[in-house]
Amino acid sequence: MVSVPEESQCGIRGPVRVIGGEYRGRRLGTVPGLDVRPTSDRLRETLFNILSPVIPEARFLDLCAGSGAVGIEALSRGARQVTFVEQSRKACAVIQKNLDLLGITEGALVLNRDAASAIRHLDERGEAFDLIYFDPPYDSSLYARVLELIGVSNVLGKEGTVTVEHRAKNLLETDYKGLTALRQVKQGESQLVFYGRARESPFD
Repeated sequence: MVSVPEESQCGIRGPVRVIGGEYRGRRLGTVPGLDVRPTSDRLRETLFNILSPVIPEARFLDLCAGSGAVGIEALSRGARQVTFVEQSRKACAVIQKNLDLLGITEGALVLNRDAASAIRHLDERGEAFDLIYFDPPYDSSLYARVLELIGVSNVLGKEGTVTVEHRAKNLLETDYKGLTALRQVKQGESQLVFYGRARESPFD
């Protein structure tokens, strides 16, 4: 663990329930005292409808995890292991509380680190993930730096996918040092971009 400021890097999500899987319908706690950018249920459902073929038994990294809603959704739908990365200690406490409320005692790890140092840390430990979800604040400067770090590291498995949520009008690059955009899905002001090392999308 490292000492970090209390500001969160993530786009903290508003009050949510788990949409599908084992914990469907269960309400999750949120983070008080931090800026809130709700992610719509529709967008989250779209994300997991796309990822559903590869979620079971996957190793999932929820990067800028906020209250942990996305990572917990992955666990609910059968992910083997989820690592939650969040730089706010308050948010990490909420993630742990949500895990405890659901009775999740295995397959979950909460890291109190900023996104960039977490990628370096996990890479040094030889950790590799099948799926990475990255959702910093829409106006964040983190996008390029973190995606380039993922691209040059071994944190993403060879057949893995990075999903990035961002404001649709703020276009991302199609390539980040080995990561190639494979698919884009737009809903309202938000957009999901799926990156991988392969040249063809596994979700078409």
